[in-house]
Amino acid sequence: MRTVLIVNPKGGCGKTTVAVNLAAGLAHRRHSVKLWDLDRQRSSLQWLAIRPPAAIRIERLDNKTPDGLPGKEPAGEPWVVLDTPAGLHGKNLAHALKLAQKVLVPLQPSVFDMAATRDFLAVLAEEKAIRKHRADVGVVGVRVDFRTRAAVTLVEFLKQFDLPVVATLRDTQTYANAAFNGLSVFDLPPHLGERDVQEWAPLLEWVERAS
Repeated sequence: MRTVLIVNPKGGCGKTTVAVNLAAGLAHRRHSVKLWDLDRQRSSLQWLAIRPPAAIRIERLDNKTPDGLPGKEPAGEPWVVLDTPAGLHGKNLAHALKLAQKVLVPLQPSVFDMAATRDFLAVLAEEKAIRKHRADVGVVGVRVDFRTRAAVTLVEFLKQFDLPVVATLRDTQTYANAAFNGLSVFDLPPHLGERDVQEWAPLLEWVERAS
């Protein structure tokens, strides 16, 4: 399995939004995809449970359908998108990093998110899996409006780290509206989701690129 770890110790930074939309984006690119949710709230799996039967298939990691019955194993080597809780650190973080080939850090343009993430990125750089280049790390800007001073501050903040900003996602209610129905921006009609799908293109290409 190829695993993408979505991680940031700051709560409310958009981890689950990134996780479910990444899973859907990979599935729409004809990959077999499984969602794994370590958060006690299980928000990613709740989204999966209300996903319409007609939507493109995404599996739970435990390979069970929402009613608890075994599901059919998808063909090919699956991608695993791993959603994590706030405050992941220490041995739990180290274990999660060992599983991952790609690590995505969602980051919002706020002083609180940047302050919390600064310390986390320093810790991340010291983890053995990162030092030995077993996992690629990238940042995804979430709820970014480039017309604001906060967005400019975010860009300046990230210059101090030797990490790629693989994508920036605009501040829009499209994600929340889609999630209410178990959908992603990739599942929406083009007139509703096309702009957001375009913003995801470089992120998906970065994930698919071999480490």
